[in-house]
Amino acid sequence: MNITHYLRLSTITIYLVVLSAQLQAAAQTSLTLSDAAIQITWKKGNVGYQVNKVSVKKDGKSTSLNFPSGEYTILYSPAKPDSLPLLDQVDAHTKNFPEPIYKYIINTWHENLKPVPMNTAGTALHFFPEQGTKSGQEIVFIHQTKQASLQATWKLDARYPGDLLVSMQLTARQAGYFSLATPTLATISEKDLSWGIIPGHLQGTTLQNDLVLAYAYGQGIPRRPIVVRDRTATTLAPLLSQKNGLTLAVIPQPGTSRDPWQKDHNTHSDWQLGLSLMNRKGQLTPTTYHPVLGEKGSYLKAGESQTFTFRYSLQASDWYTVYKHAIYDIYHFRDFLSLKQTRQSLTSRIESMHRYVNSDSTSLWRTEQFNGQTIGAQAYLGGVVGSDKDAMKNSDYGAMWMLTTITGDSLLNKTRLPYARNFKLMQQQSEPGFFQGAAVGQYYLSKSHRFTEEWGPYVEPIGLTYYTMLDMGNILLFEPNDAELKDRLRQGAERLLSWQYPDGHWEVAYDRQSEKPRFTELQDLRPTFYGLLVAYRILGDERYLFAARKGADWFIHNATERGNFLGVCGDLRFVPDFATGQSVQALLDLFDITGDSRYKTAALNTARIYTASIYTHPIPTKEIKNVNGTTRQDWEISQVGLSFEHGGSIGSANMHGPIPLASHAGMFIRLFAITQDSLFLDMARAAAWGRDAFVHQPTGVASYYWRTMNAGAGPYPHHAWWQIGWITDYLLSEVSLRSEGKITFPRGFITPKVGPHQTYGFANGKIFGQLTRLYMPDGLIQVDDPQVDYWTATAVQTPRIFVLLLNNDDQAKTSTLKLNSQKILRNGQATIRSVALWDAKGKQIKQLDTSGKWDVSVPAFGLTIAVIDYESNRTNR
Repeated sequence: MNITHYLRLSTITIYLVVLSAQLQAAAQTSLTLSDAAIQITWKKGNVGYQVNKVSVKKDGKSTSLNFPSGEYTILYSPAKPDSLPLLDQVDAHTKNFPEPIYKYIINTWHENLKPVPMNTAGTALHFFPEQGTKSGQEIVFIHQTKQASLQATWKLDARYPGDLLVSMQLTARQAGYFSLATPTLATISEKDLSWGIIPGHLQGTTLQNDLVLAYAYGQGIPRRPIVVRDRTATTLAPLLSQKNGLTLAVIPQPGTSRDPWQKDHNTHSDWQLGLSLMNRKGQLTPTTYHPVLGEKGSYLKAGESQTFTFRYSLQASDWYTVYKHAIYDIYHFRDFLSLKQTRQSLTSRIESMHRYVNSDSTSLWRTEQFNGQTIGAQAYLGGVVGSDKDAMKNSDYGAMWMLTTITGDSLLNKTRLPYARNFKLMQQQSEPGFFQGAAVGQYYLSKSHRFTEEWGPYVEPIGLTYYTMLDMGNILLFEPNDAELKDRLRQGAERLLSWQYPDGHWEVAYDRQSEKPRFTELQDLRPTFYGLLVAYRILGDERYLFAARKGADWFIHNATERGNFLGVCGDLRFVPDFATGQSVQALLDLFDITGDSRYKTAALNTARIYTASIYTHPIPTKEIKNVNGTTRQDWEISQVGLSFEHGGSIGSANMHGPIPLASHAGMFIRLFAITQDSLFLDMARAAAWGRDAFVHQPTGVASYYWRTMNAGAGPYPHHAWWQIGWITDYLLSEVSLRSEGKITFPRGFITPKVGPHQTYGFANGKIFGQLTRLYMPDGLIQVDDPQVDYWTATAVQTPRIFVLLLNNDDQAKTSTLKLNSQKILRNGQATIRSVALWDAKGKQIKQLDTSGKWDVSVPAFGLTIAVIDYESNRTNR
């Protein structure tokens, strides 16, 4: 080879090597991850690797996020962040909220104004990573600052197209407190925003300038990068939806958030995960922080490391679809049902509570003289302004009349109902004036001989709906000839009409003395209109239906469409609560009467929002824990499936956790029947089943708050009636669902005030076309398997009893059913003539003997009906 040829080849070789290096360098300046659903591209510029494009493919169409970013943020503080609230950095309304009387929430509100939740603590280190490499289907970014080095690994989740898995490892170069924020994949402009939500805290369609409305009441997205706590974040998936149909969520890896009960003590308030809908710069983007600056795990010595793993989920779908993806696919919500076992059936609990409410001593039943009448109620030992441990209250009037009717209990009929009725009459102002027809107050103070509201001298229109219209309406379903109650119901309806504004809304409250509106900074975003629907059903006056519709129309526009709601608990200054769930049932009832599909659509939209009042994390396990000296498996004390009384940044769930009282369960079963949306079904069952750890076994009464575990009714003995009410509603809704609507019983009105469960037993129902009435005297039925619930009804036209058996387990059950034939008739003898088993479609599957004791099989999650024909020695039953 001559020298010229050699030099030419060498030059070509060098050129190829250089070209290859240049191409490789060029390739590394553009990094891409893509699958069938999503594509994300980074390009390296002068400041580092920035996201150049984020797009989603659906039905052959590609849609992009308008403002891609890729910026990282690390919060750093050499010393623990300051713990004083930033009262000098907020307006006067925020600084002075709430008024001194609201002692339960003042400290919690001030905690929310500290530097860490206000997102001003520490130094924010913003950067785009300086190094990036792709290997296979992973991209690794590396960046180093004076305080720390960071390595972030990105990859697609093959199981869920549209999900990006990210794991970040921070290594401290200087000692101090660190918090890793999820990188800003993209930001959303305010004009492009269609919906944002941090489940359990806040939601809305717009940014909210009023920090109190956004941060305390959850009405809209705060216009500053507030970081909220995970203890009342029900689903760990802050998300934002754009008007172009894209939804972006950040979902932390399970186990990142706090465990509410760790090993042997309450750790509900440990703060391990912060959630926001803005990054530190105040740009709209779902963001989470771990560890939380100044909290456990955030302090690192030089050389120590901390890891944070999470995912982005970007889908061309609505918020609810992405939200359910977090619940089902990442946090495995449905798996919880397979863990559930119980030692006492729900029906057995009703029977135990029946005995509880019958006893003056356990139920703390009291009678007092007021205005020449004997009034009766249960002692209330919770907080009431002006009380001296002398408060009295009744709760679920519908349940009182229902249980008395269904069981035929003469003691309740003689010693409870007449005096509870008198209490209701005395509770309403009948004298002429501005408040005529309204409820004077929920509570009676026996020492000062007066009725009062829970938290001050004011009267709420929704209090009129609750304690006049709903209670009286439910009584009148059972006693339709009570003329005095009808007159009082009309008084209430007329007052509600007089207080309604032309556009359909009401004030939140009126001052008792001045008669002027109170809480005028709030809107009455509650189902106050429902009282007029009750009046229409009982009294038939079309004016009431017209006004109810006008109120519902206002509610839909101002509450449902904007995601803004208000609660009914005065001691927590009306932060959103179970009244939102009541709004769903109120709208459904209005749809049933009018046939107007707008109300059905609004009910379903409100219901989807209300599911964010129910915990879906952490994932329940069989880990052994010690609970007040008792060994429990983790799932037994799990918060998953439980709703809160009120959550957000100042609700009771911050201190006490959620509540086992599941008033929404029956309604959620009905919603599943309408929509076939499994979240409603699974949430209802997760709330209702296997909650022994919260039930006081001798009485069947569950504790009100999660934190007390099984301490019984405590200071709230009247809660037993609510529990009887919601369990009945749930079980009969399951019967209707499992029989595909062939077994139904008429429902009455919503109860005040804990949720949307409704009353039964005032009218005949149907079992596969046969007219029946609910009838279940104490001791009539025994079922030996606590996983199998039961209910009984008698045929109206023939001597026949139906025993409805519900298997609340994912495996088929064979249980022993015993019938006490001496309890079939209220007086007189009965002889069993024949017994047959029917399946859930009403088809006979087996003939049984007449012994009174049978082994009965019920399919998994199924329904079996025992049909018992008998002979009576009486002609009239």
